[in-house]
Amino acid sequence: MAKTIKRKKLKLPLGYKPLGFALGWASGTLAGLAFQKTWKAIRQEDNAPDALDRDRGWTEVLVAAAIQGALFAVARSAADRAGATAVQRRTGVWPGDGKGGRD
Repeated sequence: MAKTIKRKKLKLPLGYKPLGFALGWASGTLAGLAFQKTWKAIRQEDNAPDALDRDRGWTEVLVAAAIQGALFAVARSAADRAGATAVQRRTGVWPGDGKGGRD
C-alpha cells in the first residue's frame, strides 16, 4: 500500500505540469485583461505606461508596474491553488512538495 502511494506521488508532478501550464496561461491572459480595465478606470487611458516611454514619469510607470504585478500574482496564485485543489480532489494527493515557495 505504501509503495502505491509513493508511486502516485512520483508520477503526479509530471501529470500536473500540463494542467499547471494551461492554468498559468489562462490566468496570465485574464490578469492582462484585468490590468487593462483597471488602468483605464484609473487614468481613462487605453495604454498603460511602459518603462521605456519617455513621456511618462517615474511615478506613473512604477504605479502601473505595481498594479500589474499585483494582479498577475493574485491571478497566478488563484490558478495554482485551484489546480492543486482539483488534483487533490481527483487523486487524493496534493501536487506540491509541501515545502512552499515558488518554483
